[in-house]
Amino acid sequence: MNLPVSTSSTAGLILAGVFGLLFGILLNKGRVTDYNVIVNLFRFRDFTVLRVMLTAILVGGIGIYALMGAGALEGWHIKDTNLLGLVVGGSLFGAGMVIYGYCPGTGVAAVATGSWHALVGFFGMLAGGVLYALSYGWVKANILSVGAFGKLRLPEATRVPDFVWWIAIVVVALVVFRLVAGDKGEKPAA
Repeated sequence: MNLPVSTSSTAGLILAGVFGLLFGILLNKGRVTDYNVIVNLFRFRDFTVLRVMLTAILVGGIGIYALMGAGALEGWHIKDTNLLGLVVGGSLFGAGMVIYGYCPGTGVAAVATGSWHALVGFFGMLAGGVLYALSYGWVKANILSVGAFGKLRLPEATRVPDFVWWIAIVVVALVVFRLVAGDKGEKPAA
């Protein structure tokens, strides 16, 4: 199932803008546009980001799984599995997130809240995107080709059915929620 509007149409662009705006508002309401909240995750002092991300994974994943089961979606749209690319990209993303204090989504939302340091990092994200685009030929030949397994999902790789993976993810999420339940983040100074 696809939305009845094209992403290249005016209605599609308006919908994308509305959904992007709502996503940014929800990120702000969830407090993950606050630099200190994100940095304190890496300092093991505030697990707000972990709770928000686990909630998003559970709601989105279970929703997609349910829609697939009901036949409301046409199929999985997954990217190729490239192990070296995942390791290099994940390492760059993680290092950038620790240094910048935001992931790309929370960084853009923080810019919208008026954060100047988020704006500086936003231009760094743009520069990184341009560098990636300019070096893509080399990256594709030397990084993305190493450990390239095509469109591979855990259920196919492990021969463990989707529902078992989702049960495991829900159980792990519930355990993590329970472990960090007492943490409400650092209180702002009065």
